[in-house]
Amino acid sequence: MAIKSNSGEGRTRSSLSIIIVVGLCCFFYILGAWQKSGFGKGDSIALQVTKQTECTNSPNLNFETHHGGSGSLKDIGDSEAKTFKPCGDTYTDYTPCQDQGRAMTFPRENMIYRERHCPPDEEKLYCLIPAPKGYVAPFPWPKSRDYVPYANVPYKSLTVEKAVQNWVQYEGNVFRFPGGGTQFPQGADKYIDQLASVIPIDNGTVRTALDTGCGVASWGAYLLKKNVLAMSFAPRDSHEAQVQFALERGVPAVIGVLGSIKLPYSSRSFDMAHCSRCLIPWGANDGIYMMEVDRVLRPGGYWVLSGPPINWKNNYQAWQRTKEDLKEEQRKIEEIAELLCWEKVSEKAEIAIWRKRINAELCPRRQDETRINICESANPDDVWYKKMEPCINQYPEVNSPEESAGGELKPFPERLNAIPPRIASGSVPDISVNSYQEDIKQWQKHVKAYKKINKLLDTGRYRNIMDMNAGLGSFAAAIESPKLWVMNVVPTIADISTLGVIYERGLIGIYHDWCEAFSTYPRTYDLIHANGVFSLYQNKCKMEDILLEMDRILRPEGAVIFRDDVDVLLRVKKTVSGMRWDTKLVDHEDGPLIPEKILVAVKQYWVGGSTSKKEKE
Repeated sequence: MAIKSNSGEGRTRSSLSIIIVVGLCCFFYILGAWQKSGFGKGDSIALQVTKQTECTNSPNLNFETHHGGSGSLKDIGDSEAKTFKPCGDTYTDYTPCQDQGRAMTFPRENMIYRERHCPPDEEKLYCLIPAPKGYVAPFPWPKSRDYVPYANVPYKSLTVEKAVQNWVQYEGNVFRFPGGGTQFPQGADKYIDQLASVIPIDNGTVRTALDTGCGVASWGAYLLKKNVLAMSFAPRDSHEAQVQFALERGVPAVIGVLGSIKLPYSSRSFDMAHCSRCLIPWGANDGIYMMEVDRVLRPGGYWVLSGPPINWKNNYQAWQRTKEDLKEEQRKIEEIAELLCWEKVSEKAEIAIWRKRINAELCPRRQDETRINICESANPDDVWYKKMEPCINQYPEVNSPEESAGGELKPFPERLNAIPPRIASGSVPDISVNSYQEDIKQWQKHVKAYKKINKLLDTGRYRNIMDMNAGLGSFAAAIESPKLWVMNVVPTIADISTLGVIYERGLIGIYHDWCEAFSTYPRTYDLIHANGVFSLYQNKCKMEDILLEMDRILRPEGAVIFRDDVDVLLRVKKTVSGMRWDTKLVDHEDGPLIPEKILVAVKQYWVGGSTSKKEKE
């Protein structure tokens, strides 16, 4: 019996050994195949970091606005992180590259002093810009179009200066915007209807517009009813806070001026450009300003000029200018428009409208006209800090007089995900039709994951959104909604210039270098998306400079979504732990083994002369 028992036990152990060996072989075979696929690279590091930072797919951050700054998470990070103190209350509306004191040291000729003049490193502030006392979250759209809390922009000068023109009125603790403007005191709606009788504004043909000298951006605000997205700009000048008012209203705008430097937009970007008594001397400097508008205006696009000198015969006395002066000004504008091959399609009352012809085949005079100077630069999108020149950019070539130079665009919203002409023609390096379509799918997937993290993303909680490294604009396309708009920023150091593609999708954006401050007021964005920004700018400038700028332009209780390699995000997390931000590291949507992670953050509520609620606790 003993012998039989030993024999049975041996067979059992033998069978068990075989099972274990076979199991191990299968395990290592699968493991080897998985590692060979490349998916497992860096998995041990990712797992370790995930464990250390308690990554989850449902971070416990509070994205609601409640003006109390209560953060639900304790900071996870290095306790020795640098703490950034608040700046003095006098810096509440600080705009580093449009600082009034610095501006006055530059020449006034051609508005040079109103252009970007950023502080050198030794003059940069390393403190947090405070919100004014009493600051509250803006009203939700569309109420924000008509009302702005006085505490957020406590400047009444425009209510006095522009009282007759119906720009803005002060009522109790809010500003009310009746929708008027210098050239449309009866309201932007009626004015836009006048334009729509000539320009196809209602059918999606016109989607992107440029408003030069925008005031408080009422034109852009009311165009949104037509699903037209306007990029508005105005200088920081005696009309204090006009761009700040625009952004508080939830309307896209930047601080800018048409002076001596090229506009920070790609060529052939806008379906329509507009000047309503914008005080730009269009006929001066050999037509250089109209030539710059021509550069950014799409073939077939429209230019609207309302106010002086149009209809000067009936208005010269009201404008307090001589007939001769106004007549000569209009003559110069008409002459330059003819050189640019713009066709005048309408002049009624004080509104004149020109249309840029669709291709050079319709401009035979360009071949023989000795006054026309064709730009020598082969790249009309090379604009960052480049001087404007009195020259005309070439149209892209066409095969027939009926073809639109640069390619025909679909009406919006079909335009949003159609193949942009720049990509279809192969003019964007390394971007094919297939890679473009894959980019769309990838960002739809990413945004779906973002909505699981922050369920308020597309509810109207976030109106003004910025994408700091926009690529092809697919993040903005994936969240496109009447409840929000996205400022798509293409870094000037990016390997590929994609801003033209973004505009061909019916979105708006701008070139910018994140080593410098953005051309906006503090607290003008509700949500910032930063995909790969810090990997891109590694060894280019200080991480804390970029993060402090993000803090400046982000509203109290605003949110940030970082997407980057985990080691980069850990450094970001450590830095912002000293900036009154609450953060949580979240796994990539494909799981914890992917080294790329998502860091979500919420800026605490605090105002000048106070500490945040979290610090009090």
